[in-house]
Amino acid sequence: MPGLSTEMLLQKVWEGEVDCTIADSNIIQTNRRFFPELVVAFPIAEPQELVWLLPKGADDLVRSVETWFEEFVDSNTYSAIHTRYYAHVDIFDYVDITRFIQSVDERLSLYRPFFEEAAESYGFDWTLLAAMAYQESHWKPDARSPTGVRGIMMLTMNTAADLGIENRLDVQESIEGGARYLADLRDRLPEAVQEPDRTWIALAAYNIGMGHIYDARALAEHYGYDKNTWAGLREVLPKLSQPDYYRYLRFGYARGGEPVFYVARIRNYRQILERVLEWEESKGWL
Repeated sequence: MPGLSTEMLLQKVWEGEVDCTIADSNIIQTNRRFFPELVVAFPIAEPQELVWLLPKGADDLVRSVETWFEEFVDSNTYSAIHTRYYAHVDIFDYVDITRFIQSVDERLSLYRPFFEEAAESYGFDWTLLAAMAYQESHWKPDARSPTGVRGIMMLTMNTAADLGIENRLDVQESIEGGARYLADLRDRLPEAVQEPDRTWIALAAYNIGMGHIYDARALAEHYGYDKNTWAGLREVLPKLSQPDYYRYLRFGYARGGEPVFYVARIRNYRQILERVLEWEESKGWL
């Protein structure tokens, strides 16, 4: 089908308009979250690396590119780019993704106006807040965890009290309060932390607490990572659960791997949600 990108062909296979197609494995990996029922039938060739093509005989250019790339891979810039575009795409849970897409169809419309209102008030994209709420509670207003957090945004009793929220089970109150708390965490970060890292680090703080984020920033700086990027912090956060590290930190032990997973899941849900909304809009369902 001339004129269609690989992603468009994959969508047509998923929708049943095309029997099959051929696609590069890296493109399938990036897009399988959006088309969870797609199945790779078989490889048509041996694995091949992605490469750059350079003019024949350009030996000096080849050596320069190799030197640059070796240095670039070891740099904070490479880590930041990889984290921004690819760090969350490896998450693929067929059952979870299909359940999420089903929830978008069945439940999101009930809460979307509250997400949009809170997002406008505190400077977020509403799809981010919706994805965050799904990670927290699967959009269940009466959700409860063993630690006592409750509601669609899973607020603690103390946080709700500080925010002036009387009923954590009130959906509108919970969403507004969660967005306000996330905005406060974002505002507490140093000016050197830029977007989108600022929002991702604020999400991690929502999950683990700002004190542990400060500890992670100290660790990142000590070990040569960029403390002002999410790429840097996600490298050191898991160390907060290791005695060799947390015993020397101000805020001590934390399950540091959880916020890394938490942020990745939210980013994943958000991208899936935005793709679903695009499909629905293109078909005139919105």
